[in-house]
Amino acid sequence: MVYVAIVGAGFMGKTHLAAYQSMGNAKVVAVCDVNEKQGRALAEEGGCPWYADGEEMLSQAVIDVVDICLPTFLHEEYALLAAKHKKHIICEKPVSLNLASLDRMLGAAREAGVQFAVGQAIRFWPEYVKAKELYDAGAFGTVKYARASRLSEHPAWSEWYRRPENSGGGLFDLHLHDIDYLCYLFGRVRKVYAVGQKNDVGCWNHVATSLTFENGVCAAAESVIEMPKGFPFTMELNVVGDLRGLSYRMRASANLEDVASAVRELWLYGEGQAERIDVDPFDAYQKELEHFIDHIDAGTPITTITPADIRQVLQVILAIQTSLETGTTVYLDDGGHAV
Repeated sequence: MVYVAIVGAGFMGKTHLAAYQSMGNAKVVAVCDVNEKQGRALAEEGGCPWYADGEEMLSQAVIDVVDICLPTFLHEEYALLAAKHKKHIICEKPVSLNLASLDRMLGAAREAGVQFAVGQAIRFWPEYVKAKELYDAGAFGTVKYARASRLSEHPAWSEWYRRPENSGGGLFDLHLHDIDYLCYLFGRVRKVYAVGQKNDVGCWNHVATSLTFENGVCAAAESVIEMPKGFPFTMELNVVGDLRGLSYRMRASANLEDVASAVRELWLYGEGQAERIDVDPFDAYQKELEHFIDHIDAGTPITTITPADIRQVLQVILAIQTSLETGTTVYLDDGGHAV
C-alpha cells in the first residue's frame, strides 16, 4: 500500500483524491491546506486528518508520497519539504516558471533518492495515447506536419491564477500541455517562433507557436485562455504523414468541468478512406496517478515522464516566451539551451 498526502484542497486536490480512492494500492492519509474550511472538507471526504502545516504533517503522518496540488508559485517550497523528509513527489503542472527553481527541486529529489513526477495529463488522455501508439507504429509514414490547439475561457478558480508571477498565464498553464505532448511525440525541439498577445497584467494568454524538431517534423501549437464567456473548452490534434493523417477534436463544458458530456471524435484518413476510431474514454487523471503509484509501489523508475523530459519542456516554454518578447526565432542547442 502506498500512503499519500495531498497538499492543496482545491479542484485538482479533489480530482486526485477521487482517483486514489478507486485504487487498491493507494490510500490518502493526510490533507494539507492553509484554508481550514477547504482543507477539513477534503480531509473529511478522504477520511483522514487535515493539517494546516506541511512540516507538522510530514513529521506526524506515515507518508510515502506527497501529491502537490497547490498554485504554481508554491510548488518549490513543498517539493523541497517533501524531499527533505524523503517522500516521493508528484507535482501538478506547470511545475515551475523558471529553470533555477526546477533544478533545485530535481536536485533535492535526486539527493534524497526519491522519485519526482509532474502531472502532464495529456500524455495519458485516451485519444492522445492512441495517436502516440499510431505514430510509434509508423502508421502515418513520414510525418510532415502536426498541429495542436487548446482554447478555453479564463478559469475562475482563484485570483492568484490571473497573475503572471504566480501562474505564468496561458503560456505556462495551457500552452504547456500541447508543447509537452508534441515533445513526447517528436523529441527534441531545435527552433521556435511564436506570436501572441499579453493581457493587461502581463500574461501571455494568446499564443501561437511554430516548432521545428530535430527529426525534421514541423508543428504548430495554438493556445488561448481568454475565449469569450460561454465558449466550450476545445482541444484539437492533427498529425499529417505521407501515408495517413489523424484528426481529433473535443468540445467540453467550461474548464473541463464535465468531461463525460464532451463531444469527442478521432478520425484516421488514408488511401481514400476515413475511419472513425473509438477509444475507451478513460479518465486521464486516473491513469496518470495509477501509473505513478504503480511505479512507486513496485519500486521501479517512472518512464512516461522523466526529470529530463520535465526540464526539456520547460526549456522550450522559456524559448517560446523569449520569442514572444523579442519577436525573433529562438534556436536550441543539444542541451536545450537557447543560442
